[in-house]
Amino acid sequence: MPLDSVITFSNASIYHDDYLVLSGIDLDIKKNEFVYLIGKVGSGKTSLIKTINAELPLKEGEAMVAGFHLQDLKFKQQPFLRRKLGIVFQDFQLLIDRTIIDNLKFVLGATEWKNSKEIEARINEVLEKVGLEYKGYKMPHQLSGGEQQRVVIARALLNDPEVILADEPTGNLDPETSEDIMKILFEIQESGRAVVMATHNYTLMKKFPARTLKCEGGKIREVKKNEEISFESIEL
Repeated sequence: MPLDSVITFSNASIYHDDYLVLSGIDLDIKKNEFVYLIGKVGSGKTSLIKTINAELPLKEGEAMVAGFHLQDLKFKQQPFLRRKLGIVFQDFQLLIDRTIIDNLKFVLGATEWKNSKEIEARINEVLEKVGLEYKGYKMPHQLSGGEQQRVVIARALLNDPEVILADEPTGNLDPETSEDIMKILFEIQESGRAVVMATHNYTLMKKFPARTLKCEGGKIREVKKNEEISFESIEL
């Protein structure tokens, strides 16, 4: 694995249960890259993200993510891999019965943070990074959709991950709010982390250009910079 790479796949195949989703994957993503992942429904975008996150086992080929070999990954190693990954969901998945601060404390507690001062400092740091430093005491339902997604990004940053995996992070947001979320994600990338974002939003991709990979016909290919991407080719 090259020194500046954080995700590599070599002749890998991805299965969902016993169904072959993607095959012959050769992939290299650097530590400070922003990469779009596009393709129609069922083309393998989410399956690739779930394989990177070790939700789906890698049955064929080789892959390394944040220093972990996926093909040899033991169950007890999964939590250590996932601490190096930050996940941003489309549907937020916040705990609705507790404040934003308590949502973030829950994650840090689950990843064995013990020192209350360090926990408080880290929560303040990530909330400030996403522009919510004064909203920590609110409940999720008191925040707008865009603010809730900012909380999700803050949650993803808690353990200082090497990679952010974002699965349709703007799918439920209006255009202006989506742009705000994209700016935050690009700031994260500029800070030295890799960001892999599955999306079908061609308008955002044009406004925020980056390297693009397309899942198509059971394969993953690089989209050339001058290649026109139609709405049909990335539809949900």
